[in-house]
Amino acid sequence: MAAPEAVSTATRPADAGFKREIGLIGATWASETSIIGSGWLFAPLSAALLVGGGAVLDWIIAGVVVIILALCHAELGAMYPVSGGTARFPHFAFGSVAGIGFGFFSYLQAVTIAPIECFAFMNYASYYWPSIYDKDSGNVTGVGFVLTIVLMAIFVAVNFLAMRIFSRVNSVITWWKVAIPVLTIIVLLFKFHGGNFSPPGEGFLPGGVHGLFAALPLAGIIFAYSGFEQADQLAGEIKNPGRNLPLAIIIAVLIGTLVYTLLQIVMIGAMPPALIGHGWTHFSDSAISAGPFAGLAAAASLGWLATLLRVDAFISPSGTGLIYTTGTSRISYGLARNRYAPQFFSRLDKNGIPWLGLIFAFLIGLLFLLPFPSWHSLVGLITGASVLMYAGAPLSLGAFRGQVPEQERPYRLPGATWLAPVAFVIANLLIYWSGFEVVWKLGIVLLIGYIVIGVLMATDRERPPLEWKSAVWLPVWLLGMGVISWQGQFDGGAIKSPVNTNTIPFWWDIVVVAVFSLIIFFWAMRTKLSREEMLMLVNKQSLERDPEPEIFDH
Repeated sequence: MAAPEAVSTATRPADAGFKREIGLIGATWASETSIIGSGWLFAPLSAALLVGGGAVLDWIIAGVVVIILALCHAELGAMYPVSGGTARFPHFAFGSVAGIGFGFFSYLQAVTIAPIECFAFMNYASYYWPSIYDKDSGNVTGVGFVLTIVLMAIFVAVNFLAMRIFSRVNSVITWWKVAIPVLTIIVLLFKFHGGNFSPPGEGFLPGGVHGLFAALPLAGIIFAYSGFEQADQLAGEIKNPGRNLPLAIIIAVLIGTLVYTLLQIVMIGAMPPALIGHGWTHFSDSAISAGPFAGLAAAASLGWLATLLRVDAFISPSGTGLIYTTGTSRISYGLARNRYAPQFFSRLDKNGIPWLGLIFAFLIGLLFLLPFPSWHSLVGLITGASVLMYAGAPLSLGAFRGQVPEQERPYRLPGATWLAPVAFVIANLLIYWSGFEVVWKLGIVLLIGYIVIGVLMATDRERPPLEWKSAVWLPVWLLGMGVISWQGQFDGGAIKSPVNTNTIPFWWDIVVVAVFSLIIFFWAMRTKLSREEMLMLVNKQSLERDPEPEIFDH
């Protein structure tokens, strides 16, 4: 290892070849178009069916949770404005052993969103083309599968545009995506029925607090909010990132929270009372279930709005799938910069686009179309992957505060000393509420990820060293969460599940997760890389040490 004085000065990692062509609005809309995707089309009805009128509380709770996680990302992205940031911050803070896990989940979460959005597209499109989607099985048909592949190919093709052009296209789509939900809220407020929030025999919160927490991942609420970190993924292409990046993340989350909460209110309030005469948990209108807001508009005799919403159901998921394809290619670029993935992922074309990363985003995304052929079946797994990825941000923030306290931080999170561990607790609670069914599957996926990345790194002579001592807490954390989930009360949202032992009583399980999370957090802070080791990794990715990447004109 180099002498401490050789790496005693804090520096920044940097990327060559990218063009900083995204302003504040473009950066904000990059995150916003990810937040307002297929989630708003389905999640409000799913939440109402699970917890009735109390679903409004879920969106507020989720908004607060996501804002805390987003603030951690805001500091990190402004401090180190590099592409694919979520895959790189843990690498700098804890080295390769921990970094591989968080980097893999960053990629997994990003690469699977486009298939999810394609399925949402096919679900709504089946209103006009019934043969592409089987409503009984909840799966696309053979024709729908082919169309899904075509749609994903279009996402990739658009991403080959220069970033300044792509950003304009994305901004136009996102203005539409925000305007339509806002119009829906305004119109449906005139069809409001206050009694729908506490229907006879069911009350305001039929599932109780248990159901309230379970619905956060199960109804797709946390999934709906995911994507705020897209500005971090594009940090290498944002103008004045110290100012624009944190503002973009914070503004996007605040807009998303307001829009989603109001959408839930009108979903419940505008429902014809006759359809929930036996309560939300007994709701069974197939026309509304197939396309919740469009069906609701039709039931409220608003045919013009129903038509507009069905058109938006094509545009809204497409915009999200488009930007996640962008983010996936930047994460693969970041993995290559960490030297976890082959170096060809860091190759850029003349427009500053990681073109091979885009092609692989398409090919790997296709794999996730095969075993998970519906929107809802994918959401649980991806929600778990998302919060595992998000858990890396508070850990990295806490580590950086100790390793490089003097580093310039254009945005400094107030109260980070206690907000960082709180954010880590929140992430672990979301993992726990996802259920044991999701947790054990994620464990298997993570093992596969370590094997794949391990094989790739074994062929790289310049691979980073394996810093085991700074990741000793990682297997304890993952196995511990698995055991707590197994012994707890949640399995895919169910209470008293036959899969779980249900040994830890409700409320005590939350205490156990919180205490365990704090132990892991402060253990990770004690074992993080030393300042010198951390700066060596940063220096390796700085322009002073790193040569210009190959630029291809294809």
